[in-house]
This record gives sequence, C-alpha cells and structure tokens, in this order.
Amino acid sequence: MDTLTPKERSERMSRVRGKDTKPEMRVRRLVSSMGYRYRLQYKKVPGRPDLAFPGRRKVIFVHGCFWHRHPDLSCQLARLPKSRLDFWLPKLDGNRARDLRKEQELQELGWSALTIWECQLRDEEALRDVIRAFLDPSEPGISARNVSSRRGHTPVSPCGTPQNSWTSGAPST
Repeated sequence: MDTLTPKERSERMSRVRGKDTKPEMRVRRLVSSMGYRYRLQYKKVPGRPDLAFPGRRKVIFVHGCFWHRHPDLSCQLARLPKSRLDFWLPKLDGNRARDLRKEQELQELGWSALTIWECQLRDEEALRDVIRAFLDPSEPGISARNVSSRRGHTPVSPCGTPQNSWTSGAPST
C-alpha cells in the first residue's frame, strides 16, 4: 500500500529528472575542475552517456543507485520499494538490463565506459583517482586496477564497495 495519495505520488515522481541531476552535476564539476573537457548527453554513441570524451573514445555514466539497481548489496540507496513490486521490479530490472546492453554496444564500437554510482560520490578523493585512472591510464603512478596503491590502501565507497569493483567497461587488451 502506498503511503501517498495518487496526486502526491504523481507530483513527487514528476520531480525525478533524467539529466542534470545533482549527482551528475557533482561529477561534471569534478571532471571540469580536473581540467578535462567533455560533451554532455552525447547522442552519437549508444546509451546517451552523461559525459563523453570523443577524442579518448570514453564515456562516463552517473547512475542513481535506486533507478539503475546498484548491484552492491551493502548499498542502502539501492533498496526496493515496499509497495507495487509488480510494477517496480520489471521497471528497475529493465533499466539495469538496458544499461548493460548499452555498455556492451559501446564496447563493440571500441569505446570504454565508466559507471559512477550515486553512493560513490561521498569519497571525492577516491572518485578523482578513479576518473583520472580511467581517462589517463598511462599517467605515471596511476593504475586503472588499483588507483590508490600509492597511498597504501584500497578505498571503500560509503556503500561498502571496494574501489576496484567500480564498474568500468574498458575493452580488454
């Protein structure tokens, strides 16, 4: 049973955005402050990624943990609603399946994808390292697999995700 009236629920759901979300804006500000330039909602590749770096053939998706079903079981933002599961499960599972399909299409076209989850925005230093390792894998001292090895620890996102499990659809070489 929903705790809101249909009118209240409609009003709340109408506020959900598809682009220019707060998490996306935080990532955009961070990437820009690091000196990278990007394209927004790039339509020339599958999935219309949030940030695209055409010269590097790389894209970044900023996913909300709820809407895109963050697979980390310890992420509290990825909980399921308590009501109308018959509606929500297919919708959210469909979102996740579409995300995986679009990442695969990007990979087949030779593009690399990095997915940043909403809960991972809390550790800005680790996020900065992950973005730099993704965009500049050849930079000295930075490894795409274990970015923080130079600090002697593996950062963990606030949801408990070890940094090396942040999803990156980089083509294997």
